[in-house]
Amino acid sequence: MREELPPEGPPRFEIRVLPDSSEAAEAAARELVAAFSDSRADHGTFRVAFSGGSTPRLLFDRLAQDAFRPLVDWARARVFFVDERCVPPGDGRSNYRLAKDHLLDPLRVPPENVFRMRGEEEPHRAAEEYEAALEREFEPESPPRFDYVLLGLGTDGHTASLFPGTGALEETSRRAVENYVPKLAEWRLTLTLPVLNAGRRVVFLVTGEEKRDAVSAVLHADSPTASLPASLVRPERGSLIWILDEAAGSGL
Repeated sequence: MREELPPEGPPRFEIRVLPDSSEAAEAAARELVAAFSDSRADHGTFRVAFSGGSTPRLLFDRLAQDAFRPLVDWARARVFFVDERCVPPGDGRSNYRLAKDHLLDPLRVPPENVFRMRGEEEPHRAAEEYEAALEREFEPESPPRFDYVLLGLGTDGHTASLFPGTGALEETSRRAVENYVPKLAEWRLTLTLPVLNAGRRVVFLVTGEEKRDAVSAVLHADSPTASLPASLVRPERGSLIWILDEAAGSGL
């Protein structure tokens, strides 16, 4: 299943429903390879921002396989994170640890090319430090414009660590913020909507029947709404691609 906006007007919007999670991960990996190729032709440096969770792990494992290893020069990549839990980097819940174990170490991405959110620090300080890193890396681009942004979707319609009813949804000037999530009784670190919407290629990778209702609600929404934060992700000058397995896309 595929839907696309008229070719004459950006942004490009696609929905792809693949038979299973493995093929969905394959499609997301191919989008990353295409983003790398585009960045090499356009500006030379490949900048990516990854979410964490079980579904991104499928993508990481696919990228680390022999078939994909030679297709991306990871020595030229600059790896950032969409969000992070406020835990140390060795914690099992850390998005950085997931990427390190399944992508960064297997592909030998140079440590100096990886920009992690420091979840072990006081949240406001950690967010400010990440903003500073973004400013140094992307100057003079404002907001930062990633070549590839990987996003997931929660059953409540959240993406990144932008949850319904949280303050980060209102942020328009900061690039990374600390965000308190009452339903979880915890702080998160997250990129803000202006950064997500500046991406050149933004990919939602969503799998599993438990995500069906959220996928349907977001993609059938008449207009963007803060009650479904993922619906607020609408890049103005880039591509928005939803890659789903059949279980997640069965409500469309």
